[in-house]
Amino acid sequence: MIKHLTLSLVLSLGLATAACAREADTGQAADADIVTLVQDDTGAAGGAATFDFPEDAWRELDPENTLYIETPRGRVIVELAPEFAPNHVERMKTLAREQFYDFLVWHRVLDGFMAQGGGARGNPNHRTELPAMDSEFTVRRGAELPVSELQDRVINPSNIPQSAKAGFWHGFPVGTQTLAAAALTGDGRINSWLLHCTGAAAAARTNDPNSAGSQFYITRGNAEHLNAIYTVWGRVRAGQDAVNALRTGTLGQDPGFVPDTIDSMRVAADLPESERTHIQVVDTESAAFTAYLDSLRNAAGALPDVCEIPVPTRILE
Repeated sequence: MIKHLTLSLVLSLGLATAACAREADTGQAADADIVTLVQDDTGAAGGAATFDFPEDAWRELDPENTLYIETPRGRVIVELAPEFAPNHVERMKTLAREQFYDFLVWHRVLDGFMAQGGGARGNPNHRTELPAMDSEFTVRRGAELPVSELQDRVINPSNIPQSAKAGFWHGFPVGTQTLAAAALTGDGRINSWLLHCTGAAAAARTNDPNSAGSQFYITRGNAEHLNAIYTVWGRVRAGQDAVNALRTGTLGQDPGFVPDTIDSMRVAADLPESERTHIQVVDTESAAFTAYLDSLRNAAGALPDVCEIPVPTRILE
């Protein structure tokens, strides 16, 4: 196993930046080589930073809560968050195991916004016959669900102008009511939601907030106006470049638009070991991540926006 890894995170100023550059300097590997990913692919603010993470600061993705979405542009790997959206996660795993998404299409793909999938070539509104799901925007906060409260942040500048806390849980950018508020609710349940930063995987729906079925989308830019309105159930850990490379257009509206396919979607645990991609993410509860955050603070001590803080990720090969 690698003894030493340096991540160079080149942090740029602009929310519209599609990716930030990374350079890796690895030491000798005894039983595995390590390649750092160009991920977390959010534009980031604050200059350039280099940080060394110890081996015990990394965690491996759980295969049972990891989706592989195969596309003509490459594999997209999404980590699921059942703690925040249990019903949506279970639905995505159920449909993946039924091979529901195989050969459906990315029927609505907009530059700088999102790629929506799950429609059919002849019917962009194609969906499962399973019952519609309610939105999921509450969690029971406490020791078993630690969410860092790094900064005050408007929940949704277009629709919900109130301020809440923002931070990380398990490498996911999160918006939440405070832990102090949870102590007042009796059962600890408060409003908390995964944020629509670049790479968020979320449920599409109609104007009815409780109408999610099978269609989903992955953001290709920060989409603040969707926070706490559409349920985010996962986050891209590898393959955001493939999402960004999907053909743009809307099926049935843009003449000549030929959508890319969802070649397949599988739960990682269902694949043989030889077909899995072994990914590790820095543990955002670790002391090393806290020190990393401190290295990103500006002269006034402020952090970049939570959507602009890359969570380092690497592949074991």
